[in-house]
Amino acid sequence: MPITAQDFEANASKALRDPNLRKAMDIIGGPMASRRVETARELPEFEALRDEGVKIKNHVLQHIDLYLEKFEQQVTARGGRVHWCRTPREARETILSLCQSRNAKTVTKGKSMVSEEIGLNDFLLEHGIQPVETDLGEYIIQLAHEPPSHIIGPALHKTREQVAELFEEHHPDYELHGKKAGTRSTEPQVLVTEARVVLRDRYFQADVGITGANFLIAETGATVIVTNEGNGDLTQSLPKMHIVVSSIEKVIPNLEDLSTILRVLARSATGQEMSCYTTLSCGPKRPEDVGGPEEFHVVLVDNGRSEMLGTELQPLMRCIRCGACMNNCPVYRSVGGHAYGWVYPGPIGAALDPHMIGLEAARHLPNASTFCGKCEEVCPMRIPLPDIMRWWREQAHEKQITPPLQRWGIEAWAFAAKTPWLYRLGTRVAIAALHMFGKGKGRFRSLPLASGWTDGRDLPAPQSGETFMAQYKKRKAS
Repeated sequence: MPITAQDFEANASKALRDPNLRKAMDIIGGPMASRRVETARELPEFEALRDEGVKIKNHVLQHIDLYLEKFEQQVTARGGRVHWCRTPREARETILSLCQSRNAKTVTKGKSMVSEEIGLNDFLLEHGIQPVETDLGEYIIQLAHEPPSHIIGPALHKTREQVAELFEEHHPDYELHGKKAGTRSTEPQVLVTEARVVLRDRYFQADVGITGANFLIAETGATVIVTNEGNGDLTQSLPKMHIVVSSIEKVIPNLEDLSTILRVLARSATGQEMSCYTTLSCGPKRPEDVGGPEEFHVVLVDNGRSEMLGTELQPLMRCIRCGACMNNCPVYRSVGGHAYGWVYPGPIGAALDPHMIGLEAARHLPNASTFCGKCEEVCPMRIPLPDIMRWWREQAHEKQITPPLQRWGIEAWAFAAKTPWLYRLGTRVAIAALHMFGKGKGRFRSLPLASGWTDGRDLPAPQSGETFMAQYKKRKAS
């Protein structure tokens, strides 16, 4: 995926003027957040489960080398193979080599953010292998030649009218209930049926199936995918080779820990009690098995994650990719995922992307936050996202990555804030001036030093020419 995070301000401005994006975000974003509240309230032990999930992930991160080694031992014992890849390039080349060993021409894929992270689809295409996304959202954006805009809803930014237009363009010979192309309905169930019919043959034609992994079970060597469509089951069971692409922090100790985290995952993601499908893969088919892949491979991707261990960024490795932070973020719900300019959008992207693609490229993202704290409040793993974004802001300032005028302004404010008499004098002068110039107007439509606010809303004029502290002392005295 091309990196455009450095253009976040322009991307966001464009997104705010997109009526289709406004419509899509209004319809989908709100209900996902509200359903989380309802299903969490119905489970009395929800908060206790969150705490237990945090303990599980923290424990794993302290001993991640041991759990990954145990996972590899169990996969190998069941006839599979684990491939260790430090960089995206190593991961891409490993997967390509595996596909070529099967003379693969077509590959079906389940939804995998790690495959997006390493740029797998374009790489396979360059080498003559056609990847076919089977998750409905991923399939839609593949037709549109767009990256995902949400971790769990890749096509969240698309309206059903836009999806119908895409299907009209790419399925010219498709017939449904005797109606030829050109008369497609925009009803969701009709569109889902069309995608299902078109994709059905692709599963049988595929030489290799590639999935991601929500979890890796160290105790058994199983990989776990959590889906609502069932496409992942067909992707991994019908082809002769199944390749799992996962980042290293997905490992957890055992099935009991899996059951704990699953109880908060779906509730946080989509407001469901449980996702429709939770599938465990335990290696290639055995001699007595009727079906299943003949080969089973797990490609473990580091891509800078081991460098996060023991740093301020380590809590990010607790993330279970539920998307709750995005569903509840006022910034994300205003500009959508593409504005962030890389694979991981929203608050988790604002905290993670500067490490993955460099602070110079992603310096705007930690500032794409109101610091309302909602992201941390709803995160099932209690990741302190505002603290991490604030840390990145400090890093950008110290490394002089931010513009000089911005740094000077912050330094001037800091000097005044640490000098009480100067701060009080400045606020008295500012409040008095705003009161005087705003008298009779009620509000300011434009202010030179507050354009970041007044470009989008009016600034109320102070009703009194006194500062808060002055009013407080006067009322306290009376």
